[in-house]
Amino acid sequence: MIYLDNAATTQVRREVIEAMLPFLDKKYGNASSLHSMGQEAKVALERSRESIAKVLKAEPNEIIFCSCATEANNLALKGLAFEAKKQGKNHLIVSRIEHHCVLHAAQWLEENGFEVTYLPVDEYGFVDLGELERAINEKTFLVSIMYANNEIGTIEPIREVVKICQENSVPLHSDAVQAFGKIPLYTKGIDMLSLSAHKIYGPKGVGLLMKRKELRIQPLLHGGGHEFDLRSGTENVAGIVGFAKAMELALKEMPRESKRQAKMRDKLIKNALQIPESRLNGHPKKRLPNNANFSFRYVEGESIVMKLNELGIAASTGSACSSPKLEPSHVLLALGLAPSEAHGSLRLTLGRFNKMKDINYTIKVLPKVIAELRAISPFWNR
Repeated sequence: MIYLDNAATTQVRREVIEAMLPFLDKKYGNASSLHSMGQEAKVALERSRESIAKVLKAEPNEIIFCSCATEANNLALKGLAFEAKKQGKNHLIVSRIEHHCVLHAAQWLEENGFEVTYLPVDEYGFVDLGELERAINEKTFLVSIMYANNEIGTIEPIREVVKICQENSVPLHSDAVQAFGKIPLYTKGIDMLSLSAHKIYGPKGVGLLMKRKELRIQPLLHGGGHEFDLRSGTENVAGIVGFAKAMELALKEMPRESKRQAKMRDKLIKNALQIPESRLNGHPKKRLPNNANFSFRYVEGESIVMKLNELGIAASTGSACSSPKLEPSHVLLALGLAPSEAHGSLRLTLGRFNKMKDINYTIKVLPKVIAELRAISPFWNR
């Protein structure tokens, strides 16, 4: 199987598995236990925290481990919302193309008395900076803008967003799940940042929230007071060790690997756009090096994915978290696409295990797949 769904999840690297194995077998102590096995786990946990903090240009006590990026994003938005409410602030700003976990958290806050502004984006998915400036008011407690979009790969103008937030003394949160390991991250001025291990060849079940120590938030989970009293629950030491190793490797290999993947991506885009009635979604240049997202008119994205699967290619129509749903992508609709165009989307995301031969095979079969599906479409009359 040619795996072109690396934005959904990635294969765990052998080096990561080897780093984790001792903590699943011999060194399985609880990091909160006082005995030697517990302290051994505690040392591994804190060394991983220090390693990750160094990568993110943060302090170790600013790294909060949790189960996934969805939890990290919820902790950022809801945790700060509950704290800000004490100061009479109740206004949140997010973009319309955020991951569903951010949008649904924002909607939940809205249902519970908070006000939310959903910023529009342009045809490429760039957030409207003018609208951001106008939306901020004295009750705004947070702006949450993703670093790069998970569906279309557009890289947001984070430096400009940071500047606007700092000028207005409003904290900024960024979901950087898709960006880390693919492009250099500018973390200066970002008050909270969410990451996930399984997007960078690490294990599923572990994520983190980087939170600047000056910023106070409320916990979502209450219990034993783990993670600086902000995320109770026994730490997943093996997963965290794997996360730190995956981050180390991703950062080390990023310059070479991003360039290699961008070359494959560009060949994929060039050939896919030769198919009639096709379009590239997202910015043609300011996009993640591994992301290609297309719309093909008069076909259903789900049908394309199933046809490709039969031919040995794993792909998706958009975010894997919402691909079973039948409604069109909220991201593509925000770009201005009609629902019929949004339904015909295909996301191909590359990874470190892909080779150029995978791309050559994909661009060979993709035109045939689209042609076959259009031949049975009642809307295709050419």
